[in-house]
Amino acid sequence: MDFGIIIAVIIMGGLGLILAGGLAFADRKLRVEENPLIGMINEILPNANCGGCGRAGCYDFAVNVVDGKASVTGCPVGGNETAKKIAELLGVEAGETVKNVPVLLCRGGNNEAVKKMATYYGPLSCKAMHIVSGGDKLCYYGCLGGGDCVEACPFNSMIINENGLPEVIEELCTGCGNCVKACPRNVLEMHPIDREIFVFCKNQDDPKRSKEVCTVSCVGCGICARKSDGGVVMNGYLGKVNHDLLDVTKIPFDKCSTSAIGSKVKKEIPVN
Repeated sequence: MDFGIIIAVIIMGGLGLILAGGLAFADRKLRVEENPLIGMINEILPNANCGGCGRAGCYDFAVNVVDGKASVTGCPVGGNETAKKIAELLGVEAGETVKNVPVLLCRGGNNEAVKKMATYYGPLSCKAMHIVSGGDKLCYYGCLGGGDCVEACPFNSMIINENGLPEVIEELCTGCGNCVKACPRNVLEMHPIDREIFVFCKNQDDPKRSKEVCTVSCVGCGICARKSDGGVVMNGYLGKVNHDLLDVTKIPFDKCSTSAIGSKVKKEIPVN
């Protein structure tokens, strides 16, 4: 055998041993031991990886809970039961959480919203309609009805009804908030499930224009705000409920000419 080949093999073998030893030394010195609580909490979580907690996924949430950077009640999908299990592991108090659900602040469906004279032809997703032409409704603040929110829901808790508006099935909703993120018009908002009264409109047009584009829009008259002792406040021509000061008995529902302010309607689980 050629003496040069033997020398090369010896050198390569020696280098391999040196590098392997260096890697083994680095592994021992630089290794970061994972807190076993992370894995235990990750097992408790529903592993929906929906992002509703504001983290990259369930494992990331578990890491942040152990590090004290996230609350034990931060998983909207797991709710109180999951929070209590995590709290027991960490030896802390969980407290009670109120489930948040999306509320559609628009009732301008196909029957209420005035359509444009020109028919919209193109992609039917809300994002596309919002960018291209604003859809086929004259209102540029209302629900487009493309169903992006329904597509974004990983728990099948939203449907598009016959009037072209999304409806939330609160019993199935986990409060992950994906539907809110998917809405380009921001007509979906997350609220505690026990909130009932809202101004179901986002239209910022003046009263004359708002009447022209939708029969159920807020016309900015301000009657509800003046009578509610702070329970309703005006933002330009649009009323908004201040739930911290809301006294339902002081809201003049019968004075609202378009019934823009009122109670939410709960959608039941469809029976097949």
